Amino acid sequence: MMSVGTAIYGTRLEPEWLKLERISVPLPNLPPAFDGYRIAQLSDIHVGPGTAPSTIDRAIQMTLALQPDLIVVTGDFVTGRVDKGALRGYLARLVGAAPDGIWATMGNHDHWSKVEVVREVLETAGVPELRNAHTIIERDNQALWLAGVDDVWERHHDLPRALTGIPTDGTAILLAHEPDFADEVFPLGRVSLQLSGHSHGGQVRIPGIGAPVTPELGTKYPIGLRQLGGMWLYTSRGVGQSHAIRINCRPEVTEITLARG
Repeated sequence: MMSVGTAIYGTRLEPEWLKLERISVPLPNLPPAFDGYRIAQLSDIHVGPGTAPSTIDRAIQMTLALQPDLIVVTGDFVTGRVDKGALRGYLARLVGAAPDGIWATMGNHDHWSKVEVVREVLETAGVPELRNAHTIIERDNQALWLAGVDDVWERHHDLPRALTGIPTDGTAILLAHEPDFADEVFPLGRVSLQLSGHSHGGQVRIPGIGAPVTPELGTKYPIGLRQLGGMWLYTSRGVGQSHAIRINCRPEVTEITLARG
């Protein structure tokens, strides 16, 4: 049974105790112009009753302070009713903050709310969605490819469509909300790095055991950096939560630095 002190810590303190995670990912096929390239990842903002506005505000401040080359948001912008004004206000602060822009994909909660409204807010805020699509980022006539799939849980994803047009020897980064989708991605040998969220790390982690509860498609790879074949996967613990408790699983903003491996 959870003690009163643990309950207070888990519901009032840790959910707002943001951590900046800094990781370096070596990519053997990374073009030299992108050595040291920095990506800021936000995931699972969950604008709604489970996440304190002050936590989202600090996450945005933390992201802006990083001055990254690129910002990505890997889904679950909202929980329940879409607060259009609040979400638009948060996103608008990030637009123009990185030279290569801010790009996003949808998560399951976005579809469970009103995804057409979430998409409307992103569009008016100036945040493009990679909806089974990709974009090219260029430096010194060298290319990095950024692809994204729509939500996997709700079966709106189309990975072949997202990758069509990317050279087979190109360096591709994939935004996919659910991390366990990596098992379908890495065998193709087309993606160098997948960035995901969804699981929130389990929100409650028991030392020596891990997370006793994780969501569908966030069970196998619920947290952190790992290598699957020739592909790296990073699963963010997210900024917010769908239910307001975290223990041994602080919310995060992530800075990913690409390096020539």
